[in-house]
Amino acid sequence: MLNGQCNCGAVSFEIAMDLTDIYICHCSICRKWSGTNGIAVTIVPNDRFRWVSGQDRIASWQKPGADWQSWFCRDCGSALPGNNDDQAMFVPAGLVLGETGNLKVAHHIWVDSSADWDQIGDDGKQHSKGFQA
Repeated sequence: MLNGQCNCGAVSFEIAMDLTDIYICHCSICRKWSGTNGIAVTIVPNDRFRWVSGQDRIASWQKPGADWQSWFCRDCGSALPGNNDDQAMFVPAGLVLGETGNLKVAHHIWVDSSADWDQIGDDGKQHSKGFQA
């Protein structure tokens, strides 16, 4: 069992599985959301994810006309887990607490959209657009 929380601790969650893969999205939306070269997330099936506290502290924002939505803590502004699709949640990797020694960057997505200054320096597989299994 892994736990996670936002920066202030108001929102917390549990993950009932071991995590191994990190996906780093380099698209312009994720760069703006994170304020850096992208956002590192893990993908967790819905039946392995549970909110523990603070669901009333979760706010969201959606760019008009976009199919993507961001979730964040109303109190501290930390990025929070959100719906990846109907089957799974994306979980910002930096929120996960506990034993994460098995985690590694496995995929870089939307590399064609990366910032000019972004240099990918690990063995993660690079995908020009989104992840294709």
